[in-house]
Amino acid sequence: MQFSSKKNKAINDLKAEIYSQPLQFYGQPPLENISLSEFESFAVDRLKLLKTVENVGVSYVKQSEDYSRKLDNEIKTLNFPPGGGDAKEQAEKHRKDHISHFILRLAYCQTEDLRRWFIQQEVDLFKYRFKKLDSREKLKFLHKNNLQYNTISAKEKDSLREKLAISSSAASGVKLEEHDVYKVPFQDALDLVRTRKVYLKEGYAYIPQYEIVTIVLNDFRTRLSKALALTARTLPAVHSDERLQPLLNHLSHSYLGQDYSVQKNVGKISLEQIDSLAGKSFPLCMRQLHQALRDQHHLRHGGRMQYGLFLKGIGLSLEQALQFWRMEFTRGKVEADKFDKAYAYSIRHMFGKEGKRTDYTPYSCMKVILSNPPSQGDYHGCPFRHSDPELLKQKLQSYKVSPSGVSQILELVKGMHYQLACQKYFELTHNVEDTAFSLSHPNQYFTESQKVLGGGKDVKRETDTLQRPQENSAARGLAAAREPAVDESQHLAEITKNLETDFQDA
Repeated sequence: MQFSSKKNKAINDLKAEIYSQPLQFYGQPPLENISLSEFESFAVDRLKLLKTVENVGVSYVKQSEDYSRKLDNEIKTLNFPPGGGDAKEQAEKHRKDHISHFILRLAYCQTEDLRRWFIQQEVDLFKYRFKKLDSREKLKFLHKNNLQYNTISAKEKDSLREKLAISSSAASGVKLEEHDVYKVPFQDALDLVRTRKVYLKEGYAYIPQYEIVTIVLNDFRTRLSKALALTARTLPAVHSDERLQPLLNHLSHSYLGQDYSVQKNVGKISLEQIDSLAGKSFPLCMRQLHQALRDQHHLRHGGRMQYGLFLKGIGLSLEQALQFWRMEFTRGKVEADKFDKAYAYSIRHMFGKEGKRTDYTPYSCMKVILSNPPSQGDYHGCPFRHSDPELLKQKLQSYKVSPSGVSQILELVKGMHYQLACQKYFELTHNVEDTAFSLSHPNQYFTESQKVLGGGKDVKRETDTLQRPQENSAARGLAAAREPAVDESQHLAEITKNLETDFQDA
């Protein structure tokens, strides 16, 4: 008992130390039990935060006032640090930040694409937070994380004043006496050396305090990359836990926006409208599928599921869907009897009329991008993710996208910002300067397009109150403190079953 008490005290002391820090490298994993509800809530909130970091980073100049203001608002909403409040409130924010980071490590270590995306957003978030620290906090952070970079003396700085000033374009407009200068082994500052932003002498780089963030970011990126590789090795053990497996398997594909599976608009889209709507209001992925169906009079299973659920989401009824697919397939090599026997069942199935009677949800952007990549002869997937850049360029040109617009889209694709590339495509094809939404779903694209083309009078879906189960995660998280810890719960089987239902077809 005495040993257990000492152990608990040591754990509590370590937690108190971690949660008192304004910034960390996430070197120490969480040391506590949490409820499954809180686990989900933290993960979803951090995913929202990282997606905001991505969107803001493309929409605004990074680290600019507008960039910081936008992130400030989102961080405040999601209750992450930095932020105000008393010591207890700040400690709770740091706890959430710490735990949620490690949860997403588990979800985003599984593939190279996921790791690359996660690292980039975490690095951008870290940079934003580091620049919020004052000089004393920065120096304390460096020393606490074994970055033992020493500042040069005032006498040495004075003797090197001229060389320090001309070695960096930024330094010429800054009073060096107001800033510390770090003496760092040049191999730790290769990015700054390459861009000629520092003074070199006898194997050391002399780095003004405002440039030290580059060194810290490189270290953070390296540590996080190694940590993700190690985490990936532990996945088999983690996936053996049936409570966590459904959560982790779907987090990287999860959609956090409105629910387009509820049919509030059934029958308002006629079959005669589809060709016209495809050219005006369909996102590129659905426009591509529609064109392929009209040309080939057939789509493989992946294309039928992606396009069929999208049409269902914009208002096509089951009867209309059966008529639409039968009419198109019978124009090709499929006889009417064969269609009824081989294909009609799958259409009824996606409307929840066959099999397990599941009302399937239209695919979100993340599911289109990350699931079931197309092979030769397929037309599903995301054109921005799965198309050859040259073919994508030709397709955009054929749809009358301007040369400058094509270049902007291809630049976003090159940076793997596929949803933002689609949003830019929306802006260019709808002649709007800046969209007031963050695109995350093909059906959202259609709805927003109808708003623009209809002068604000979109097809009413009453979706404002229809949120996916993930949107209620925060509310569930508030009750987490009243729930038993994961390893003590007597209702885990029921909870897990509910969560699997929540995340089905995310």
